[in-house]
Amino acid sequence: MLAVPDSMLDEVARRFALLGDPTRLRIVRVLHERGESTVGEIAAAAGTSAANASQHLGRLLHGGVAARTRDGQAVRYRITDDSIEQLCRIVCDSVRGSTRNLSEEGAE
Repeated sequence: MLAVPDSMLDEVARRFALLGDPTRLRIVRVLHERGESTVGEIAAAAGTSAANASQHLGRLLHGGVAARTRDGQAVRYRITDDSIEQLCRIVCDSVRGSTRNLSEEGAE
């Protein structure tokens, strides 16, 4: 692991906790796939209610991962932290590799 100063560990832990919720990860995926979307669009694509999506979007906004803009009467959300996509890709690749290794071990 990279040498992370103690002064940053709390913020690093908060970022991992923010992304540690499956619903928020679904929302992040939706926003990466679509760019900008409304709460209703995000909720439908993520398989959750608009109220639940809105609550999770609030956390992503507060965590600095997402932003919103007003488009007439609609509010559109987007990912603003480019590192999130890279981080998700790294973790997903690692999970795929672990799953693949476990499958290969079980076949022996």
